[in-house]
Amino acid sequence: MVWAASTGNAAGARSRRVNAAPYHGAMAVPDFPTADATVLLPGPAGALEASVELPESAPRPLVAIVCHPLPTEGGTMHNKVVTMAARALRESGATTVRFNFRGIGQSEGAFDEGRGEAEDLLAVVAWVRRHRPDAQLWLGGFSFGAYVSLKCAGDVEPDFLLSIAPPAGRSWNIEALPPPRCPWLVIQGDADEIVDAQAVYRWLEALPEPPEIVRMPDTSHFFHRRLIDLRGAIKHGVHAYLPPESPAA
Repeated sequence: MVWAASTGNAAGARSRRVNAAPYHGAMAVPDFPTADATVLLPGPAGALEASVELPESAPRPLVAIVCHPLPTEGGTMHNKVVTMAARALRESGATTVRFNFRGIGQSEGAFDEGRGEAEDLLAVVAWVRRHRPDAQLWLGGFSFGAYVSLKCAGDVEPDFLLSIAPPAGRSWNIEALPPPRCPWLVIQGDADEIVDAQAVYRWLEALPEPPEIVRMPDTSHFFHRRLIDLRGAIKHGVHAYLPPESPAA
């Protein structure tokens, strides 16, 4: 799939409608932090724990939300693939938001097979867009998080989607989801022991407009000893789509 490089802030031209579940009414909605911080957001099943981190290079009008892997298998927002992906995006000028799905860390609720987790993501998106309406909104996810972010892409209409080891061939039937209407980068390890890499490639290459696919040889699901390579692949893959740097204050 070929997309034009970003030449300005596309956020203003994009619909802001997100069909998110209502916020948990008893909680106050926090402001968007001006420094690195962990916040509790009102979500559809109660509080959602989120970590907001500011850019590590020249800032851009861009907020990237990165979703974590399967909660029932120990996935959290502190997963090393998720934190490395977020770091790569911050080094590219983005503000990042990682959050725990319901039932993990300080996030309330219980695992819901991707249905409630999609509602959680939509609640985080609504909060970001309420406080950063002029910024581009990117979605990203690793494994189960890649499924949830793709599942929500039709409602969110992000400016960019990053999928790391999307779980093709698993019970969530990710292959049946419509592709996003935005630039889409997929990074997959060839030696993935949890996700069938060949199933990922067959699914994506059969799409009318395949995404950009980065195949990482000799790379396991959790990118053991390849995290720095993952960081480089993300920074290289997103570079052409970054909005211009924010004007100096």
